[in-house]
Amino acid sequence: MRHLRPTRLNALAAILAGMCLLPMFAAVLAAATGGFDTALSLASTVLPRYASTTLILILCVGIGTAIIGTGAAWLVTATRFPGRRVVEIALALPLAFPAYVLAYAYTDFLDHPGWVQTTLRDLTGWGPRDYWFPEIRSVGGAAAMLTLVLYPYVYLLTRAAFLQQSATAYIAARTLGHGPWSAFFHVSLPIARPAIAGGVLLALMETLADFGTVSYFSVQTFATGIYQSWYTFFDRGAAAQLALCLLIVALVLASLERNQRKGQRHHAAGRRFEAMQAVELSGWSGFGALVFCGLPVVLGFLLPVGLLLSLGWDHAGNLLTSRYLGFLQNSVVLASTAAVVTVAAAVVLGFNARLHPSRLSAGSVRIASLGYAVPGGVIAVGLLVPFAAFDNALDAFMEARFGIDTGLLITGSIWLLVAAYAVRFMAAALSAYDAGLSTINPNVDAVARTLGRTPRSMLRGVHLPILRPSLMTALLIVFVDVMKELPATLIMRPFNYDTLAVQAHRLAADERLGEAAVPSLVIAAVGLLPVIILCFGLGRDRSARRFIPEPLDTAETGLRT
Repeated sequence: MRHLRPTRLNALAAILAGMCLLPMFAAVLAAATGGFDTALSLASTVLPRYASTTLILILCVGIGTAIIGTGAAWLVTATRFPGRRVVEIALALPLAFPAYVLAYAYTDFLDHPGWVQTTLRDLTGWGPRDYWFPEIRSVGGAAAMLTLVLYPYVYLLTRAAFLQQSATAYIAARTLGHGPWSAFFHVSLPIARPAIAGGVLLALMETLADFGTVSYFSVQTFATGIYQSWYTFFDRGAAAQLALCLLIVALVLASLERNQRKGQRHHAAGRRFEAMQAVELSGWSGFGALVFCGLPVVLGFLLPVGLLLSLGWDHAGNLLTSRYLGFLQNSVVLASTAAVVTVAAAVVLGFNARLHPSRLSAGSVRIASLGYAVPGGVIAVGLLVPFAAFDNALDAFMEARFGIDTGLLITGSIWLLVAAYAVRFMAAALSAYDAGLSTINPNVDAVARTLGRTPRSMLRGVHLPILRPSLMTALLIVFVDVMKELPATLIMRPFNYDTLAVQAHRLAADERLGEAAVPSLVIAAVGLLPVIILCFGLGRDRSARRFIPEPLDTAETGLRT
């Protein structure tokens, strides 16, 4: 048959969903078979420290992103002050930076031999022990770096929620005697609370997944524990058990995030929509609003760019060497391959859910979307354990039966790493695909089928041409996410196959920050591409949240007729 049968399409979607579920299932199985001795040793030694540090980190990041993101979203939406049009767009720019790149820049700037403390000692004549200065290599420093790059999640979702609110309730509160801030806290803020919570929980899931920042700052979390157990102590059981702990926390946050997004749908503007009348801020109040909105942009984007340019200026020629061109080529090949594979899988899953709406198709989409909530280290462990066992079993069989040493065919290959990327970023591709698919009326499908189109020809001749902008956005987002991904790449990359992210991490770990600035700047420059698209979306569309991955909710939006 030339067209995809419903059973074949459903089977393919189920296989893709199963592949996304495999790392989590394998991590649970490996943890269960790792032995109680390892579990007891972890519980009595490192586990309390990992748990407490991770908890402190997510609390600090949660509070910081909520305050900055919500405050900035309200100010640019409900007030007018000098510079508002600039900061309204610029507030999204820190998304271009991975947190570990910010960590490299600020360490050179704020550490003991850095410019700030050196200038302080020169001006005051103090010695190293004559003053106290906050330690950048600490839990607080890691939380600050993560907050500066993750608050845009809260800002974008909350700003979209404020834009979609009708001013009717706010005006009623003002009529009843509430001032602007009182009306904000009693009316606007409670209505936008699901969006705020959704953005904060997305930021917390990214915090759990972070490895580069906490590793560079020597902050011991579950993410660093997984890597150390796997590569330093060669204890796969311990790595799997730590991965299981991290997986449980991530899935709890993902469930909370899904519930918040579900609740957010009940706060639409209604039939009678009145735009919010912006309050004019001038004088000190306008200056305060500009400082509040501009400071995160300066600290999260402008200053790091300047610091990295200053650090990497003398090493810029490295990019033209064959070694760095190899790193760039490896990064581009991995990111391009992963983007194409991930988006193709998202099209299969999304089209199947659209064409054959059922619990099976919706469940396949939901399972495939779980990967966004799973840290890269967990996915790496979950894929390496079963495929390493398969490779070893195959090698033993071929050696005993035919005398052939097959070695590791899958483990350590580029394709297993691409599979890890696809699992990790499937939700981002599904979200972008869903944003475009929701604009196609179901009647278009009915007309196409009436005119004799098969499902395959309808996908190729109707859906894909209409969805070309959404698919390009999905490709670009996944491409950039893969360029920035560190933990899965560190653990799973083929031997002697380094990327820009791995090279930056390695140089920074050796305190060669000037050299590390060069690949870091390239990563940040590539990261600007989807942020620029997002910024254009902010200017044209009130639904800025469509650019933010929706890990567990995709199956309930535009993927069903």
